[in-house]
Amino acid sequence: MIGPILGWGLVAFCLAAIGMDLGEFDVDPIFWWLFLGWSLAAFTFAVVRGQMFLYVGKRLAEAVFVIFVIATLTFGLLRFLPGGPFDSEKALPPEIKANIEAKYGLDKPLFNQYTDFLYKTVTGDLGESYKYIGRPVSAIIGESAPVSLQLGIYSMLLAFVVGIPLGVFAASKHNTWVDSTLMMIAISGVALPSFIVGPLLVLVFSFGIPISSFQGLLPPALWESPIYYVLPVLTLGLRPAAIIARMTRSSMLDVIQADFVRTAKAKGVARQVVLYKHVLKNSLIPVLTISGPLVAGVLSGSFVVEIVFGIPGMGKHLVQSVTNRDYPLILGMTLVFSAMLVIANLIVDLLYTVVDPRIKLS
Repeated sequence: MIGPILGWGLVAFCLAAIGMDLGEFDVDPIFWWLFLGWSLAAFTFAVVRGQMFLYVGKRLAEAVFVIFVIATLTFGLLRFLPGGPFDSEKALPPEIKANIEAKYGLDKPLFNQYTDFLYKTVTGDLGESYKYIGRPVSAIIGESAPVSLQLGIYSMLLAFVVGIPLGVFAASKHNTWVDSTLMMIAISGVALPSFIVGPLLVLVFSFGIPISSFQGLLPPALWESPIYYVLPVLTLGLRPAAIIARMTRSSMLDVIQADFVRTAKAKGVARQVVLYKHVLKNSLIPVLTISGPLVAGVLSGSFVVEIVFGIPGMGKHLVQSVTNRDYPLILGMTLVFSAMLVIANLIVDLLYTVVDPRIKLS
Protein backbone atom coordinates (compact mmCIF):
# COMPACT_ATOMS: atom_id res chain seq x y z
CA MET A 1 0.00 0.00 0.00
CA ILE A 2 2.82 2.41 0.87
CA GLY A 3 4.67 1.76 -2.39
CA PRO A 4 1.84 2.82 -4.74
CA ILE A 5 1.11 5.88 -2.60
CA LEU A 6 4.75 7.00 -2.76
CA GLY A 7 5.02 6.16 -6.47
CA TRP A 8 1.85 7.93 -7.57
CA GLY A 9 2.61 10.81 -5.23
CA LEU A 10 5.98 11.26 -6.91
CA VAL A 11 4.31 11.20 -10.32
CA ALA A 12 1.81 13.81 -9.11
CA PHE A 13 4.65 16.04 -7.89
CA CYS A 14 6.40 15.75 -11.27
CA LEU A 15 3.23 16.56 -13.20
CA ALA A 16 2.49 19.50 -10.90
CA ALA A 17 6.00 20.89 -11.40
CA ILE A 18 5.74 20.53 -15.18
CA GLY A 19 2.26 22.06 -15.19
CA MET A 20 3.35 25.06 -13.14
CA ASP A 21 6.39 25.54 -15.35
CA LEU A 22 4.42 25.35 -18.58
CA GLY A 23 1.78 27.60 -17.08
CA GLU A 24 4.45 30.18 -16.20
CA PHE A 25 3.64 30.05 -12.47
CA ASP A 26 6.36 30.77 -9.94
CA VAL A 27 7.09 27.58 -8.03
CA ASP A 28 7.51 28.18 -4.30
CA PRO A 29 10.82 26.82 -2.86
CA ILE A 30 8.78 24.87 -0.29
CA PHE A 31 7.35 22.85 -3.20
CA TRP A 32 10.83 21.72 -4.24
CA TRP A 33 11.72 20.75 -0.66
CA LEU A 34 8.53 18.68 -0.49
CA PHE A 35 9.36 17.14 -3.85
CA LEU A 36 12.88 16.29 -2.68
CA GLY A 37 11.57 14.80 0.57
CA TRP A 38 8.97 12.70 -1.24
CA SER A 39 11.60 11.51 -3.76
CA LEU A 40 13.94 10.43 -0.96
CA ALA A 41 11.07 8.63 0.77
CA ALA A 42 10.15 6.77 -2.44
CA PHE A 43 13.79 5.90 -3.10
CA THR A 44 14.31 4.67 0.47
CA PHE A 45 11.15 2.57 0.35
CA ALA A 46 12.25 0.98 -2.95
CA VAL A 47 15.67 0.14 -1.51
CA VAL A 48 14.24 -1.27 1.73
CA ARG A 49 11.50 -3.25 0.01
CA GLY A 50 13.87 -4.76 -2.52
CA GLN A 51 16.60 -5.37 0.10
CA MET A 52 19.08 -3.57 -2.11
CA PHE A 53 21.20 -1.95 0.60
CA LEU A 54 24.43 -3.59 -0.53
CA TYR A 55 23.73 -2.99 -4.21
CA VAL A 56 22.90 0.70 -3.78
CA GLY A 57 25.83 1.20 -1.40
CA LYS A 58 28.16 -0.44 -3.89
CA ARG A 59 26.85 1.65 -6.76
CA LEU A 60 27.17 4.88 -4.77
CA ALA A 61 30.76 3.98 -3.85
CA GLU A 62 31.47 3.27 -7.52
CA ALA A 63 29.86 6.59 -8.43
CA VAL A 64 32.12 8.49 -6.04
CA PHE A 65 35.17 6.73 -7.49
CA VAL A 66 34.07 7.41 -11.09
CA ILE A 67 33.52 11.10 -10.36
CA PHE A 68 36.91 11.25 -8.61
CA VAL A 69 38.63 9.72 -11.68
CA ILE A 70 36.82 12.11 -14.04
CA ALA A 71 37.78 15.10 -11.88
CA THR A 72 41.41 13.97 -11.75
CA LEU A 73 41.66 13.36 -15.49
CA THR A 74 39.98 16.67 -16.30
CA PHE A 75 42.29 18.54 -13.92
CA GLY A 76 45.35 16.87 -15.44
CA LEU A 77 44.31 17.49 -19.04
CA LEU A 78 43.64 21.16 -18.38
CA ARG A 79 47.08 21.63 -16.83
CA PHE A 80 49.05 19.69 -19.44
CA LEU A 81 47.41 21.04 -22.57
CA PRO A 82 49.30 23.95 -24.15
CA GLY A 83 48.13 27.46 -23.34
CA GLY A 84 46.66 28.94 -20.22
CA PRO A 85 43.58 30.83 -19.01
CA PHE A 86 45.30 34.19 -19.20
CA ASP A 87 47.04 33.75 -22.54
CA SER A 88 45.68 35.98 -25.28
CA GLU A 89 46.70 37.60 -28.53
CA LYS A 90 47.89 40.60 -26.55
CA ALA A 91 50.38 39.30 -24.01
CA LEU A 92 50.08 40.62 -20.46
CA PRO A 93 53.11 42.17 -18.76
CA PRO A 94 54.93 39.50 -16.71
CA GLU A 95 54.25 41.31 -13.41
CA ILE A 96 50.50 41.51 -14.00
CA LYS A 97 50.30 37.88 -15.16
CA ALA A 98 52.25 36.75 -12.07
CA ASN A 99 49.87 38.67 -9.79
CA ILE A 100 46.81 37.15 -11.45
CA GLU A 101 48.24 33.63 -11.21
CA ALA A 102 49.09 34.20 -7.54
CA LYS A 103 45.52 35.35 -6.86
CA TYR A 104 44.07 32.10 -8.24
CA GLY A 105 46.82 29.84 -6.86
CA LEU A 106 48.27 28.97 -10.26
CA ASP A 107 51.77 29.81 -9.06
CA LYS A 108 51.77 26.85 -6.65
CA PRO A 109 53.26 23.45 -7.53
CA LEU A 110 50.92 21.25 -9.54
CA PHE A 111 50.43 18.75 -6.70
CA ASN A 112 49.42 21.52 -4.31
CA GLN A 113 46.95 22.87 -6.87
CA TYR A 114 45.47 19.38 -7.19
CA THR A 115 45.08 18.82 -3.44
CA ASP A 116 43.57 22.30 -3.03
CA PHE A 117 41.10 21.51 -5.81
CA LEU A 118 40.07 18.20 -4.19
CA TYR A 119 39.68 19.76 -0.74
CA LYS A 120 37.57 22.65 -2.02
CA THR A 121 35.42 20.33 -4.12
CA VAL A 122 34.69 18.05 -1.15
CA THR A 123 33.76 21.09 0.96
CA GLY A 124 31.44 22.39 -1.78
CA ASP A 125 33.66 25.25 -2.98
CA LEU A 126 34.05 25.03 -6.77
CA GLY A 127 36.07 28.22 -6.91
CA GLU A 128 35.63 31.48 -8.75
CA SER A 129 35.38 31.82 -12.51
CA TYR A 130 38.41 33.31 -14.26
CA LYS A 131 36.31 35.05 -16.91
CA TYR A 132 33.20 35.99 -14.94
CA ILE A 133 35.12 38.05 -12.42
CA GLY A 134 33.75 37.82 -8.89
CA ARG A 135 31.20 35.10 -9.70
CA PRO A 136 31.49 31.71 -7.96
CA VAL A 137 31.18 28.69 -10.20
CA SER A 138 28.44 27.30 -7.94
CA ALA A 139 26.35 30.43 -8.59
CA ILE A 140 26.76 30.09 -12.37
CA ILE A 141 25.74 26.42 -12.20
CA GLY A 142 22.82 27.28 -9.92
CA GLU A 143 21.48 29.75 -12.50
CA SER A 144 21.99 27.59 -15.58
CA ALA A 145 21.31 24.06 -14.27
CA PRO A 146 17.50 24.46 -13.98
CA VAL A 147 17.29 25.49 -17.64
CA SER A 148 19.35 22.50 -18.81
CA LEU A 149 17.34 20.17 -16.58
CA GLN A 150 14.08 21.52 -18.01
CA LEU A 151 15.33 21.02 -21.56
CA GLY A 152 16.59 17.51 -20.79
CA ILE A 153 13.47 16.38 -18.89
CA TYR A 154 11.04 17.68 -21.50
CA SER A 155 13.12 16.12 -24.31
CA MET A 156 13.18 12.71 -22.60
CA LEU A 157 9.45 12.93 -21.86
CA LEU A 158 8.85 13.65 -25.54
CA ALA A 159 11.09 10.72 -26.47
CA PHE A 160 9.17 8.22 -24.32
CA VAL A 161 5.69 9.61 -25.00
CA VAL A 162 6.29 9.51 -28.77
CA GLY A 163 8.77 6.65 -29.11
CA ILE A 164 7.00 3.89 -27.16
CA PRO A 165 3.54 4.29 -28.79
CA LEU A 166 5.11 4.48 -32.25
CA GLY A 167 7.12 1.32 -31.55
CA VAL A 168 4.02 -0.49 -30.32
CA PHE A 169 1.98 0.62 -33.32
CA ALA A 170 4.73 -0.39 -35.76
CA ALA A 171 5.04 -3.83 -34.12
CA SER A 172 1.27 -4.34 -34.25
CA LYS A 173 1.38 -3.55 -38.01
CA HIS A 174 4.45 -5.69 -38.72
CA ASN A 175 5.36 -6.15 -42.40
CA THR A 176 2.82 -3.55 -43.56
CA TRP A 177 3.35 -0.18 -45.19
CA VAL A 178 2.62 1.47 -41.82
CA ASP A 179 5.50 -0.41 -40.21
CA SER A 180 7.87 0.41 -43.07
CA THR A 181 6.92 4.10 -43.08
CA LEU A 182 7.32 4.51 -39.31
CA MET A 183 10.69 2.76 -39.32
CA MET A 184 11.90 4.88 -42.24
CA ILE A 185 10.97 7.99 -40.26
CA ALA A 186 12.71 6.55 -37.18
CA ILE A 187 15.90 5.82 -39.12
CA SER A 188 15.84 9.37 -40.48
CA GLY A 189 15.46 10.70 -36.92
CA VAL A 190 18.47 8.68 -35.79
CA ALA A 191 20.62 9.72 -38.74
CA LEU A 192 19.95 13.47 -38.72
CA PRO A 193 22.14 15.38 -36.21
CA SER A 194 20.61 18.07 -34.00
CA PHE A 195 22.67 20.87 -35.59
CA ILE A 196 20.80 20.17 -38.85
CA VAL A 197 17.36 19.46 -37.37
CA GLY A 198 17.36 22.66 -35.28
CA PRO A 199 18.00 25.14 -38.11
CA LEU A 200 15.55 23.26 -40.35
CA LEU A 201 12.79 23.58 -37.75
CA VAL A 202 13.60 27.26 -37.34
CA LEU A 203 13.43 27.81 -41.10
CA VAL A 204 10.04 26.10 -41.36
CA PHE A 205 8.25 27.23 -38.20
CA SER A 206 9.83 30.64 -37.59
CA PHE A 207 10.74 32.04 -40.99
CA GLY A 208 8.18 30.19 -43.11
CA ILE A 209 10.62 28.50 -45.48
CA PRO A 210 9.51 26.69 -47.60
CA ILE A 211 5.93 26.85 -46.24
CA SER A 212 5.04 30.51 -45.85
CA SER A 213 1.91 29.84 -43.77
CA PHE A 214 4.14 28.74 -40.85
CA GLN A 215 5.99 32.05 -40.74
CA GLY A 216 6.27 33.37 -37.19
CA LEU A 217 4.44 30.39 -35.72
CA LEU A 218 7.18 29.66 -33.15
CA PRO A 219 10.03 31.84 -31.82
CA PRO A 220 13.44 30.88 -33.22
CA ALA A 221 15.52 31.28 -30.05
CA LEU A 222 15.76 32.03 -26.31
CA TRP A 223 14.04 30.34 -23.33
CA GLU A 224 11.54 32.83 -21.95
CA SER A 225 8.15 31.04 -21.85
CA PRO A 226 6.60 27.67 -22.81
CA ILE A 227 6.18 28.71 -26.45
CA TYR A 228 9.98 29.05 -26.61
CA TYR A 229 10.42 25.45 -25.42
CA VAL A 230 8.85 23.81 -28.46
CA LEU A 231 11.62 23.93 -31.07
CA PRO A 232 14.56 23.13 -28.71
CA VAL A 233 12.68 20.21 -27.13
CA LEU A 234 11.71 18.88 -30.56
CA THR A 235 15.27 19.19 -31.78
CA LEU A 236 16.74 17.40 -28.78
CA GLY A 237 13.97 14.82 -28.33
CA LEU A 238 13.47 13.57 -31.88
CA ARG A 239 16.58 11.40 -32.02
CA PRO A 240 16.01 9.54 -28.70
CA ALA A 241 12.33 9.16 -29.67
CA ALA A 242 13.38 7.45 -32.90
CA ILE A 243 15.81 5.18 -31.03
CA ILE A 244 13.15 4.22 -28.46
CA ALA A 245 10.61 3.54 -31.22
CA ARG A 246 12.97 1.16 -33.01
CA MET A 247 13.98 -0.59 -29.78
CA THR A 248 10.35 -0.95 -28.63
CA ARG A 249 9.32 -2.43 -31.97
CA SER A 250 12.24 -4.87 -32.04
CA SER A 251 11.69 -5.97 -28.45
CA MET A 252 7.94 -6.43 -28.93
CA LEU A 253 8.46 -8.54 -32.05
CA ASP A 254 10.69 -10.83 -29.99
CA VAL A 255 8.22 -11.09 -27.09
CA ILE A 256 5.26 -11.73 -29.40
CA GLN A 257 6.85 -15.07 -30.31
CA ALA A 258 7.06 -16.16 -26.64
CA ASP A 259 5.06 -19.14 -25.35
CA PHE A 260 3.05 -17.15 -22.78
CA VAL A 261 1.77 -14.84 -25.53
CA ARG A 262 0.60 -17.78 -27.62
CA THR A 263 -1.06 -19.22 -24.51
CA ALA A 264 -2.88 -15.95 -23.83
CA LYS A 265 -4.10 -15.83 -27.43
CA ALA A 266 -5.24 -19.46 -27.23
CA LYS A 267 -7.29 -18.64 -24.13
CA GLY A 268 -9.15 -16.00 -26.10
CA VAL A 269 -7.64 -12.93 -24.43
CA ALA A 270 -8.41 -9.79 -26.40
CA ARG A 271 -5.71 -8.72 -28.83
CA GLN A 272 -5.29 -5.26 -27.26
CA VAL A 273 -4.96 -6.78 -23.78
CA VAL A 274 -2.29 -9.19 -25.02
CA LEU A 275 -0.46 -6.40 -26.78
CA TYR A 276 -0.43 -3.79 -24.01
CA LYS A 277 -0.60 -5.86 -20.81
CA HIS A 278 1.54 -8.87 -21.67
CA VAL A 279 3.78 -7.94 -24.59
CA LEU A 280 4.53 -4.29 -23.89
CA LYS A 281 5.38 -4.74 -20.20
CA ASN A 282 7.81 -7.55 -20.99
CA SER A 283 9.35 -5.50 -23.80
CA LEU A 284 10.38 -2.53 -21.65
CA ILE A 285 13.61 -4.01 -20.22
CA PRO A 286 15.66 -3.27 -23.40
CA VAL A 287 14.09 0.20 -23.55
CA LEU A 288 15.16 0.85 -19.96
CA THR A 289 18.63 -0.47 -20.74
CA ILE A 290 19.21 2.14 -23.43
CA SER A 291 17.66 4.90 -21.31
CA GLY A 292 20.91 5.51 -19.43
CA PRO A 293 22.98 6.09 -22.59
CA LEU A 294 20.11 8.13 -24.03
CA VAL A 295 20.22 10.48 -21.04
CA ALA A 296 23.94 10.87 -21.68
CA GLY A 297 23.21 11.61 -25.33
CA VAL A 298 20.56 14.18 -24.44
CA LEU A 299 22.91 15.94 -22.01
CA SER A 300 25.80 15.98 -24.46
CA GLY A 301 23.53 16.93 -27.35
CA SER A 302 22.10 19.82 -25.35
CA PHE A 303 25.41 21.70 -25.86
CA VAL A 304 24.66 22.07 -29.55
CA VAL A 305 20.96 22.80 -29.05
CA GLU A 306 21.64 25.47 -26.42
CA ILE A 307 24.09 27.19 -28.75
CA VAL A 308 21.74 26.99 -31.77
CA PHE A 309 18.75 28.38 -29.85
CA GLY A 310 20.61 30.78 -27.54
CA ILE A 311 19.46 28.96 -24.39
CA PRO A 312 21.21 30.11 -21.17
CA GLY A 313 21.95 26.60 -19.91
CA MET A 314 25.00 24.71 -18.71
CA GLY A 315 25.95 23.57 -22.20
CA LYS A 316 26.46 27.15 -23.32
CA HIS A 317 28.65 27.91 -20.30
CA LEU A 318 30.66 24.72 -20.78
CA VAL A 319 31.44 25.55 -24.41
CA GLN A 320 32.43 29.11 -23.49
CA SER A 321 34.52 27.90 -20.54
CA VAL A 322 36.48 25.55 -22.79
CA THR A 323 37.08 28.36 -25.27
CA ASN A 324 38.22 30.68 -22.47
CA ARG A 325 40.21 27.98 -20.62
CA ASP A 326 38.23 28.82 -17.50
CA TYR A 327 39.56 25.99 -15.30
CA PRO A 328 37.14 26.23 -12.35
CA LEU A 329 34.06 26.50 -14.57
CA ILE A 330 35.16 23.56 -16.76
CA LEU A 331 35.78 21.39 -13.70
CA GLY A 332 32.52 22.40 -12.04
CA MET A 333 30.43 21.74 -15.15
CA THR A 334 32.18 18.41 -15.75
CA LEU A 335 31.47 17.26 -12.18
CA VAL A 336 27.79 18.24 -12.42
CA PHE A 337 27.27 16.45 -15.74
CA SER A 338 29.11 13.37 -14.42
CA ALA A 339 26.92 13.28 -11.31
CA MET A 340 23.77 13.57 -13.45
CA LEU A 341 24.81 10.65 -15.65
CA VAL A 342 25.73 8.44 -12.70
CA ILE A 343 22.40 9.16 -10.97
CA ALA A 344 20.46 8.53 -14.19
CA ASN A 345 22.10 5.13 -14.66
CA LEU A 346 21.43 4.18 -11.02
CA ILE A 347 17.74 5.10 -11.39
CA VAL A 348 17.52 3.02 -14.58
CA ASP A 349 18.98 0.00 -12.78
CA LEU A 350 16.51 0.37 -9.91
CA LEU A 351 13.60 0.63 -12.36
CA TYR A 352 14.41 -2.88 -13.62
CA THR A 353 12.85 -4.32 -10.46
CA VAL A 354 9.72 -2.22 -10.99
CA VAL A 355 9.15 -3.33 -14.58
CA ASP A 356 10.09 -6.97 -13.92
CA PRO A 357 9.77 -8.17 -10.28
CA ARG A 358 11.69 -11.33 -11.19
CA ILE A 359 14.87 -9.26 -11.41
CA LYS A 360 16.68 -9.03 -8.08
CA LEU A 361 19.56 -6.61 -7.64
CA SER A 362 22.10 -7.78 -5.08
